[in-house]
Amino acid sequence: MSDSVFTRIINGELPGEFVYKDEIVVAIRDIRPVAPFHVLIIPRKPLVNAYDFSDEDNARIAGHMMMVAAKIAEQAGLKNGFRLIMNNGRDARQEVFHAHLHLLAGDDLGPMFCK
Repeated sequence: MSDSVFTRIINGELPGEFVYKDEIVVAIRDIRPVAPFHVLIIPRKPLVNAYDFSDEDNARIAGHMMMVAAKIAEQAGLKNGFRLIMNNGRDARQEVFHAHLHLLAGDDLGPMFCK
């Protein structure tokens, strides 16, 4: 995988508004938010999407992404809930092909739906 925009942000080559960093993931504010609170949780390892996660990645990275999402939500005072979304592939409208989890909150997000 060539360096994605997220890899370039993680490496400091592009700006990003970081809200969390550790050795496994970073979290940045989305530059095109679809909710009042919209943060992206991105693994440092350059995985394309969920299909790219090995069993070890699932145990180490995916679970950690979920824990970080809850930690960020708690620190932000999102007491009424939040939504987590990971788009996988073009049909899911994945735009950046570096795995990432969307943390959305801050308002009634409405129902989940498909066409």
